[in-house]
Amino acid sequence: MYKVGIIGWRGMVGSVLIQRMHEENDFFNINAQFFSTSQAGESVRILKSQESILLDAFDIGALKKMDILLSCQGGDYTKKILPSLRKKNWNGHWIDAASTLRMDSDAVIVLDPINKDAIKSAIEAGNKNWVGGNCTVSLMLLAIHGLIKENLVEWVSSMTYQAASGAGAQNMKELLIQMGELSESLDKIKTNTNILDLDKEVQLIMNSDRFTKKLFSAPLAGSLIPWIDEKLESGQSREEWKGSVETNKILKSNGHKPFSVDGLCVRIGAMRSHSQALTIKLNNDYTIEKIEELIASANPWINFIPNEKEESIKNLSPAAVSGKLSIAVGRVRKLNVGENLISVFTVGDQLLWGAAEPVRRVLNILTNKTT
Repeated sequence: MYKVGIIGWRGMVGSVLIQRMHEENDFFNINAQFFSTSQAGESVRILKSQESILLDAFDIGALKKMDILLSCQGGDYTKKILPSLRKKNWNGHWIDAASTLRMDSDAVIVLDPINKDAIKSAIEAGNKNWVGGNCTVSLMLLAIHGLIKENLVEWVSSMTYQAASGAGAQNMKELLIQMGELSESLDKIKTNTNILDLDKEVQLIMNSDRFTKKLFSAPLAGSLIPWIDEKLESGQSREEWKGSVETNKILKSNGHKPFSVDGLCVRIGAMRSHSQALTIKLNNDYTIEKIEELIASANPWINFIPNEKEESIKNLSPAAVSGKLSIAVGRVRKLNVGENLISVFTVGDQLLWGAAEPVRRVLNILTNKTT
């Protein structure tokens, strides 16, 4: 039985990972050990069958005893620990949810419904580094998997609307605090107040120094933030840059035809689950019925929503998909601005298929559990 060390299990992605491993009975297949960067030696109940003593996440000797290490601890931890382990001749498998290793030549970005053959080939070749992809990239590729399998895509413009949870648990809390501060403003206003006066009061609160915006640095509740991650020389944010480079690393690894991806990444006031408005250039003129059929039947997780008003409003939103493995895909239609252009709107829980699920599934592949 494989010895698997798990680091970062308390955070957003780590918590979802542990939940999914319990749901799928993954712990019966491995000897799981839990590491902590701050509470080594403490006893915790993570497994249902027994308590676990937390090991020191900085103890190279303890880490080296593991056959597989799965980290949701973040990129700084990876940069500090993995090189030290490899220098000490640790030859185990490193699975990482952070972005640090994604573009390294010896790391495979894992999304097994798309590149399972590439993962298996890399295992046979002796690869040891496995990395979950960018959340919006993974969700987009699963959403348009049917078009990718048939090599129909020339390029994609992806406009993402990303939830607060993509920035972490503390950012989610800050969004709730902002919502509360806006709600509290209503207590100071008479019920018969003119709507313009009410709007003015809300704007004053949002833009005041007392409004909580320590993490986001700007109002998110009642607003949006049109930038995610650092700026690159190209004028893109790093989040936007990831859309193309990670997409094509995944596609090329499995022999799929590469295509260009670009667009804008925006933070919105949703708690959980990322949305994307895709403009897709196809390589030929296909009927809308054929396009819908390919998208809807591509993989078991697609929840295809017909392009109808009521069904779209009800099913095609973060509120409808949060906490679910299914990926909602809809608003599919031909655009009137050029030949072979279609629109697609998709929503998926980025903590599941966008983060925890791919690394959980590659762990199962490595430990020979059927996925």
